[in-house]
Amino acid sequence: MTVLYRRAKEEDTEALLGLMREMQHDDPWSAPFVEAKVADSVRELIAGSHYGSAWLICEGDIAIGYIVLCFDYSLEYGGKGAWIDEFYIRGEHRGKGLGAAALQFAEEKAAAAGARVLHLEVNRGNPAIGLYRRAGFEDHERYLMSKWLRD
Repeated sequence: MTVLYRRAKEEDTEALLGLMREMQHDDPWSAPFVEAKVADSVRELIAGSHYGSAWLICEGDIAIGYIVLCFDYSLEYGGKGAWIDEFYIRGEHRGKGLGAAALQFAEEKAAAAGARVLHLEVNRGNPAIGLYRRAGFEDHERYLMSKWLRD
């Protein structure tokens, strides 16, 4: 199976949103998934935002998943950091090494962009935690806390 990573373009917005809706059934966000707001954020990111990039994971011309890489800056972690903000592969394509390959792809893109660390967050109990550990991601003693600054 040949898998390609294609940077998402404006015309991919609906396909990306469809995959995001599917992900909400498998591993829902802790924040409400309000599609109109999410669509605006997706369009901004795809338009060439310095915040990051989205890639469709494709088998031929068919999108079977996606991965989103976003950036931050942290003194603790030595400067520019990267986050795998979103990562989803359709269920029927899992267990074939595609997840590990996509994580490697994200790692390479993050390093090429100058990131010194690559983070991700995952819901407790998600079966992908084992994949992430095998790929070299480490558990923290910390937990994520958030405060919404605006709607």
